[in-house]
Amino acid sequence: MPRAGQTKPPVTPRLPDRIAIGVLTRTFPPELVDRVIARTGRAEQRQRLLPARVVVYYTLAMCLFAQVGYEEVMRLLVEGLAWARRWRGAWQVPDKSSIARARARLGPAPLRELFVEVARPLATQATPGAWYRGLRLMALDGSTLDVPDTPANTAAFGRPGGGRGQGAFPQVRLVGLVECGTHAVVDAAMGGLHLGEGSLAPSLARSLAPGMLLLVDQGLCGLELWRTLQATGAELVWRCRQDTKLEVLEVFADGSWRSELGAGHPRRRRVAVRVIDYRLDDPGRPCQPEGYRLITTILDPDLAPAAELPALYPQRWETETALDELKTHQRGPGVVLRSRDPDGVRQEVWAHLLVHYAIRTLMHQAALQAEVDPDRLSFTRTLHIARRQVTSQAAFFPSAAGKGDAPGDH
Repeated sequence: MPRAGQTKPPVTPRLPDRIAIGVLTRTFPPELVDRVIARTGRAEQRQRLLPARVVVYYTLAMCLFAQVGYEEVMRLLVEGLAWARRWRGAWQVPDKSSIARARARLGPAPLRELFVEVARPLATQATPGAWYRGLRLMALDGSTLDVPDTPANTAAFGRPGGGRGQGAFPQVRLVGLVECGTHAVVDAAMGGLHLGEGSLAPSLARSLAPGMLLLVDQGLCGLELWRTLQATGAELVWRCRQDTKLEVLEVFADGSWRSELGAGHPRRRRVAVRVIDYRLDDPGRPCQPEGYRLITTILDPDLAPAAELPALYPQRWETETALDELKTHQRGPGVVLRSRDPDGVRQEVWAHLLVHYAIRTLMHQAALQAEVDPDRLSFTRTLHIARRQVTSQAAFFPSAAGKGDAPGDH
């Protein structure tokens, strides 16, 4: 302890307090990351070269630069601090094995908790294309991601099968709840291929609420899932198979009719629905229009006329667009996830979802300022901007691309 009149020795700044990754740090500020780490029991008992907060930001950066090596991503986070005169201490970039051990200590829970804490619908009343008659448009759909071919990943997630045998890589199944107007993934569930989308989807009911309208494709249409999601208070508009048995109980003036979903179940288990049948021409098959059938919880035709719902239903494809943004542009086309063990895979998937949400947040803010539909903005261009924010801090470009380019520009 210094004597009276003496000044305290200068406090040496810690590297974790200096790390920043542009838009991701603004979306997930350090104090929030620290709270999540503490809440999930991953705070350190002793000071480490790679503290938990650094590992969280590293994992996010790893997904932002999905095609860059482990050590290069770490250099990207820290080398610019000395260049910008914000960090003067000596710090050695850990090797790949040290980074892998640090990720294993962290586990998937903090990334998942961070997503739960932050991910919310983004659209305001001023957001074009996000609403139908005052209802926030949401959609639910699933996809798969290739993971490294290791015994642990194969046991945890399984491989896809087909007529030519098993697939080359194990896959993790992902089901996402997406806000149609902004492409923001606001909730997700993941599991092995042995779990169908219908098994994962019920958990997403936690993020539905009155004032939302949920669009779902026919692959998920079923009585039990319908009952689960309808209980949230959200309205539903789902496509179902044309051969689904739906008795005509009352025909409305707009051509739709009242029926009950759940034929074959006791009447107390059935639910009232309204049915809209229509046909669409397929340019690839002239004179062979394809039949479609929608069912909805909105029983009053005046609240959702039959002529409007077929035009609304294609908004469901915004879910596939959002998942494609993550899989093709953010991760890279045909790229396999990095993690060789199941917990690492789960951590990496949550990190990818967090990065996608941060980019979509940036896009929505820009769209509101420009008073345009978020669909008019380029996800790929915004992704490059987010990468450049990191590389400009570091004065370091982690690929062979020229100065000012980010991975994926070419």
